[in-house]
Amino acid sequence: MRINADLHIHSKYSAAVSRDMDLPEIAREAKKKGVGIVGTGDCLHLKWLQGIKALPESDGLFTLDGTRYALTVEVEDAHRVHHLIILPDVAKAMELREKFAGRTTTLDSDGRPKLHMNGAEIADVVIEAGGLIGPSHAFTPWTGMYAAYRSLRECYQEHADRVTFIELGLSADTDYADRIAELSTKTFLSNSDAHSPRSNKLAREFNQLEIQNLSYDNLRDALTREKGRRVTLNVGFYPEEGKYNQTACTRCYRQYTALKMDELQGRCPACGGQIKLGVKDRVASLADFAEPVHPDHRPPYLHLVPLAEIIALALGIKSALAVGVQKRWNELVDGRTEIEVLMDADLSELKAEPKVIEAIEAFRNGKVVVKPGGGGKYGEVTLPEQSVSREQKRLFDF
Repeated sequence: MRINADLHIHSKYSAAVSRDMDLPEIAREAKKKGVGIVGTGDCLHLKWLQGIKALPESDGLFTLDGTRYALTVEVEDAHRVHHLIILPDVAKAMELREKFAGRTTTLDSDGRPKLHMNGAEIADVVIEAGGLIGPSHAFTPWTGMYAAYRSLRECYQEHADRVTFIELGLSADTDYADRIAELSTKTFLSNSDAHSPRSNKLAREFNQLEIQNLSYDNLRDALTREKGRRVTLNVGFYPEEGKYNQTACTRCYRQYTALKMDELQGRCPACGGQIKLGVKDRVASLADFAEPVHPDHRPPYLHLVPLAEIIALALGIKSALAVGVQKRWNELVDGRTEIEVLMDADLSELKAEPKVIEAIEAFRNGKVVVKPGGGGKYGEVTLPEQSVSREQKRLFDF
């Protein structure tokens, strides 16, 4: 079977996260999106873990309103690098809590605990507990692994070969990451890192998995590409949409080349703000290949944005949460999921204004123009009447 999964989110117990991020609300929204497996996020936080434990459990996954939850948590290491951890059961989560307890002061005050440990030490504990670990949003300039290190080996040391996956993050895609030779054996994940259950945040990036049944073992096998299980599709933003794609000032967002940033010693002459190296330039500095070299196991990467954002763009409405946008969103997903609308539905059967249908079709065919973001400001997507800014395979080619 093929199922959609978003394996990195946060609960209401993490900093800067919506109070609506509770288990029932996440499950309801995931069902509307068409996501069958969602990471719990924050599974080391005792109150959140107690809520998870109260759910029916089967084969390592917890069920609520038809949504399966897999135990996950993101942790921050002593170098501010973030790591995504996936665990097989509650006993292992409690084991990690016990081993991390003396190395943090935020275990129960923040769903994403800050650990006084390096990446190798964290990996050692996770692997011993039978869990999976990989860098979260690996290329993000503030807390991504490649912001602090030049390689997996530098970060995870002797455990680098046992790192199963890397999470690409919103500012990178498969073409970016497959310019780096050491990543050719790793599974790529595209997750939302959602801080809100709203339709434009939850599963704004997701993965399509080929598994035999809904279980932790099948999920693990998909991420390690064993027994015929695998990731069959990564879905997410155009990298240029990410707010750290280009090298730019973090105050006024003026964009610079990496060379110019060095000449200016990282300080913006226009406003005095800090210039932050963008993901695109960081990848170029690390790249082993001038162009991406995709291994045979690498699935396609489909560039999409949430349906609510497409509707807002088509109608010229600023907010994806505006009443008019949400009304049309609810009409489109009536009897189907958002992912079905975006990827599979017969456009002639969808009930919406022609310009909304045309916008959905434009994204399906890659007929959009993206103005790159940087310095903490998201990029902008536009829908040209005729021009095509970037080639992308049609959905039906996958």
